[in-house]
Amino acid sequence: MKKLMLLGGIRYLLPVIKEAHKLGIYVITADYLPNNIAHKYSDEYVNVSIIDKAAVLKIAREKQIDGIMSFGVDPGVVAASYVQEQMGLPAFGPYKSVEILQNKDKFRKFLADNNFNVPWAFSFDSVELAMKSADKYSYPLIVKPTDSAGSKGCTRVDEFGALQKALVYAMEHSISGHIIIEEFIEQNGCSSDSDCFSIDGKLEFASFSAQRFDRNAANPYTPSAYSWPATYTVEQENVLRSELQRLLALLRMKTSVYNIETRVGVNGKPYIMEVSPRGGGNRLSEMLRYATGVDLIKAAVCASVGLPVENVKQVPYNGHWAEVILHSENDGVFESLWVDESARKNIIEEDLWVRSGDKVEGFKGANNAVGTLVVKFESESEMEQFISDPGKYVRVCTR
Repeated sequence: MKKLMLLGGIRYLLPVIKEAHKLGIYVITADYLPNNIAHKYSDEYVNVSIIDKAAVLKIAREKQIDGIMSFGVDPGVVAASYVQEQMGLPAFGPYKSVEILQNKDKFRKFLADNNFNVPWAFSFDSVELAMKSADKYSYPLIVKPTDSAGSKGCTRVDEFGALQKALVYAMEHSISGHIIIEEFIEQNGCSSDSDCFSIDGKLEFASFSAQRFDRNAANPYTPSAYSWPATYTVEQENVLRSELQRLLALLRMKTSVYNIETRVGVNGKPYIMEVSPRGGGNRLSEMLRYATGVDLIKAAVCASVGLPVENVKQVPYNGHWAEVILHSENDGVFESLWVDESARKNIIEEDLWVRSGDKVEGFKGANNAVGTLVVKFESESEMEQFISDPGKYVRVCTR
């Protein structure tokens, strides 16, 4: 029986564990939070910090694993890649390449050095140094940790007076104590956050979503919904596919799922914002399985332990799909989920993670979500009517 180690214990690992078990794979989950939900479904749990690559390697050797992933868990990707390289396991790609992809500062430099469209960016290891360089910036700009995910620690800044508070907030959420200040690319249409897949370095499946935001949320830059197809034109998607393939070739990436963020600026230029060799959070690969039938979760599990990867290919969407990230507008106590009767016919799946009486927090980051809705529509106009203002159709009620 093959052994797969999954770094992290969040609920987005549950379908990964389920798929691994279907394939007869023994699953070990690992992090330093023994009460995380995924550990209840794995075959074994080990307590270790997933950002301590040496500690993860030690346990991986002890357990004689056949593969390792950090699906949906951004902080563990570097450690997973390190273990892959040290143990000669099936790998996303070279460890040095993964380090570049996982560090926003290194990634921006790599893009610039290789003539990709890239926003200007500066990185710092202290708030004081960042403030001393304030005359270099133009507004609006975005401040974020170099090594966080789920929009944690991210703030758009429109004028100098708000800069220091944003810098402190970003530093509080940085694992390594490094932050990046970069140009805020004013976008044309919606940005995209979706999952893709390469086999032996060839981008076999590339998807683009329309990423939506709740302007009333505590953090209006945390995605609150996604829809497929994207708002990009066919030409824009073709350019992005070509540039993503060029990037994977330059980095000598191999067989992996990727969470990829892109956008098209008002200047007409397409930008690759982030590429991480992991499945995205917010059930993105599950949504793509609904929308296309392509199972990136099964493919990622197979790739991680050296099994053949099959049926990963570019196919059209079978309708118009959306995912709503259920969240509270403020801190409080959950009472109920209200859904308008007119929307019920479109709901394919309701996944609620809280019960009446549970404490909930305002939507500051992806970790404040309380559930998801999977919704399907027959037409783009019907979907757009719903997804442009989902609060008219579904609402988390608190007291």
